[in-house]
Amino acid sequence: MGPSQSMAKSKFYVVWHGVTPGIYTSWAECKAQVNGCEGAIYKGFSTRQEAEEAYDSSPYIYIGKATTSPPKRGETKTDTVSNPPTDRTDTVLPLPLDVQAEAVAVDAACSGNPGPMEYRGIYLRTGQVIFHFGPMHGTNNIGEFLAIVHALALMKQKGVNMPIYSDSRNAISWVRQKKCKTKLERTPRTEELYQLIERAEKWLKENKYTTPILKWETSRWGEVPADFGRK
Repeated sequence: MGPSQSMAKSKFYVVWHGVTPGIYTSWAECKAQVNGCEGAIYKGFSTRQEAEEAYDSSPYIYIGKATTSPPKRGETKTDTVSNPPTDRTDTVLPLPLDVQAEAVAVDAACSGNPGPMEYRGIYLRTGQVIFHFGPMHGTNNIGEFLAIVHALALMKQKGVNMPIYSDSRNAISWVRQKKCKTKLERTPRTEELYQLIERAEKWLKENKYTTPILKWETSRWGEVPADFGRK
């Protein structure tokens, strides 16, 4: 996808895959993120609301067959792989072929938002739950953020390094910015959670890591394996 007259008129540009994914307000900024970046995926939108909704969704809803609905779980398109594949021997889970098995998947669940929140991490090679936290009063986005940081800290402690898959674009962005940008009010009820958030932010600021944090593409691959199955 290249610049066009309609792109030039757009005020907001979503970069799903590029040097630094995000929402940009000029074509020059967007171009800097996608030029020369193999597999870059981006699109222009006329309003910030449209851009934010798109950024929090799979790019495959907007790119290519943009007018079609994303595939339902168990369905495939011509550019997807069967799930589960029949020729994988490196994992017991039904992973698409383009998902690495030597990786951790994280997810959070929240009954209400805010409400009782919990999160966990799964080792994709074996399906083993390697950590679980909660429930604690909070939000789903906070849980997703804490889950990624928990995985990062655990791997650094154990001296291992493997990709982390998360289906939350917000949480991935917050981790990269080293800041949990929640709007949840800090009250006596949420004080313990806020202390965890501050510890996570402190860890991000004080530790360097090379761990890839990858977006789990739910519309293509189904629910992330760490999903709590409550939808």
